Amino acid sequence: MADVEASPNRGVMIALAYLWPLALVPLVLEKRDSDVQWHARHGLVLMIAELLLIVGYVVVTSLVSLATLGLGCILSILLVFSWIAILALHVVAILKGIGGSRLILPGLSHYADRF
Repeated sequence: MADVEASPNRGVMIALAYLWPLALVPLVLEKRDSDVQWHARHGLVLMIAELLLIVGYVVVTSLVSLATLGLGCILSILLVFSWIAILALHVVAILKGIGGSRLILPGLSHYADRF
C-alpha cells in the first residue's frame, strides 16, 4: 500500500485527508507517499458524495415541508443524525488509515483509484 518513502507526517496527513476540503493539503504536499495520496483522494470522493447526499436530502425535506409541516420537521431532525453518521464514518476512516489499512466503501471507494 505505502511507498518505500513513507511520509514523516503520515498520521497528520491521513487525518487531514478526511476533513473535507483539507484533503487538498496531503494531495498537494505528499506526492511521494501513495498511501497518503489514496486517502486524500478517498477523502475528496467522500466529501463530494456527502455533499450531494446532503443537498438532495435538504431539497426533499424542503419539498416535504411545503406539503406537510410536521413531516418536514421530523426529516429536518433526522439530518442531525446524518451528520453524526458522517462524523463517525470519517473517524473510522482516519483510525483505519493511521493503522495502515483502508476503509473500503462499496460503490464509492473505487473512485479514489480513478484519479
